[in-house]
Amino acid sequence: MRFSPFVERIAGQGVAAWDIHHAAFQAASQGEDIIILSVGDPDFATPSFITDAAVNALHMGDSHYTEIPGRPALRKAVAARYSNTLDRPLTADQVIIVAGAQNALFISSLCLLEAGDEVVVLDPMYVTYEATLKASGATLVRVPCSAQSGFRLDPQLLAAAITPRTRAMFFSNPNNPTGVVLNPQELQAIADLAIAHDLWVVVDEVYESLVFDGQYHSLAALPGMAERCIVIGSLSKSHAMTGWRIGWLIAAPQMVKHAETLMLSMLYGLPGFVMEAATAAVLAHDQVTEGMLEIYRRRRDLVVAGLSACPGIEVQAPQAGMFVLVDVRGTGLSSLEFAWRLFREAGVSVLDAAAFGEPAQGFVRLSFTLGEERLAEACRRITQFVANQPRAVNAVSLGFS
Repeated sequence: MRFSPFVERIAGQGVAAWDIHHAAFQAASQGEDIIILSVGDPDFATPSFITDAAVNALHMGDSHYTEIPGRPALRKAVAARYSNTLDRPLTADQVIIVAGAQNALFISSLCLLEAGDEVVVLDPMYVTYEATLKASGATLVRVPCSAQSGFRLDPQLLAAAITPRTRAMFFSNPNNPTGVVLNPQELQAIADLAIAHDLWVVVDEVYESLVFDGQYHSLAALPGMAERCIVIGSLSKSHAMTGWRIGWLIAAPQMVKHAETLMLSMLYGLPGFVMEAATAAVLAHDQVTEGMLEIYRRRRDLVVAGLSACPGIEVQAPQAGMFVLVDVRGTGLSSLEFAWRLFREAGVSVLDAAAFGEPAQGFVRLSFTLGEERLAEACRRITQFVANQPRAVNAVSLGFS
C-alpha cells in the first residue's frame, strides 16, 4: 500500500528531537526516577476559576457545535487585550480562535505560502517550524543568529536572505529555545525590510507574558505592520493550559477570513466549554500571569546559579520564557550525545538544541517548569554527570571552563 509523501516531506530533525522526551516520559511512567526537563509544560494546575468556567459550561449543556472563528465574547476579550498592548484599536473581526499556537502556525503557513515561495526564519527556531512551513511546499531560508552574538539578530544577514521569491518571515519573540527578546532596533529593522519588500511577518508571541529582563515590544505595534503582521498567541504557557489546546491569530480581517475558511475544514470550531474557560483566562490575564512570572524568574535564577559554577559547561541566562540553553561543548560530547547520556546515566532529560537550528549545535535546552527542589536536584545531577566526563576534568585543570 502507498502513502502520500506529505508526512515524509515534513519529517526531519525537528520532529526526531522529541525522541528523547518520549523515552524519558515512558521511563518515568514505569516508575523510574526521571527528572523531565525536555518539554515546556508548566507544572502548575490551571487556575481553578478557569477550570470552573469550563465545568459550569458543561453542566449547562455546552457541548454542541460553535462558531468557526470562535465565540464573539472571547474574540472581543482578546481584541481588547491587544488593543492595549499594541496601542491601537482592534475589533473581534481581527481575531480568530484556534487550537493552540501550533495550529495557528500551521494555518498561517497554509494561508500565506505555496510551492516556489521562500520563507525566512530566524535560526535557531522552535523545532516544529520546519515541518509546519514545509507543509506549504515553501522553501525555508535560515538566517543564523550566532551563539557568539548571544543568539541575537544580525539585520544585515536578514536583509541578504531576502530574494524576489521571499513571501514571508516567521519567528518567535521571545525566542524558543534561546530566550532572547528582540529589542526595538531589531524589530524596526524587520519592519523596514517587510515594508520595503512587501512581506508578511508571522510572530509567535506565546512567551510575551514571561519576560524577566526589560520591557516587551511587539512588532505588530510598529507603523505599517498592522496590515502585514500576524501575531500568534496562546494560553498554554501563560495560564498553564497546555492541554486545553487554545490560542489565537491576530491579523487583518482579510487574513482572518482566509483562516476561517481553513478552520471550517480543519476543525469545524473549538469546544464551547473550552472557549468559556479561555474567556475567563483572557479577562484575568494580568491577575494570572504576574504571579507566574515571579515564580519562573526564581526558577530561572536557581538553574542559572546552580549550573554556572559547573566546570565544562556554560549557561546562557534567558531574558524570557521557560528554558535555559547550556553550552556543553567543553565536555567533549556532542549535544545529542550529552542529552542521551545525561538521560541514561543521570536520569535527567533535556533536548539537543541543535534540533532547533545549526547555531545551537553544542547546546542543550532544559526547561525550568518543575518546582525548585526538583530543579536543584536536576542541577546537582547535571553537575555530577559533567564532572565524570574526562574532557571536562581536563578543561578545569588547564584553566578552561
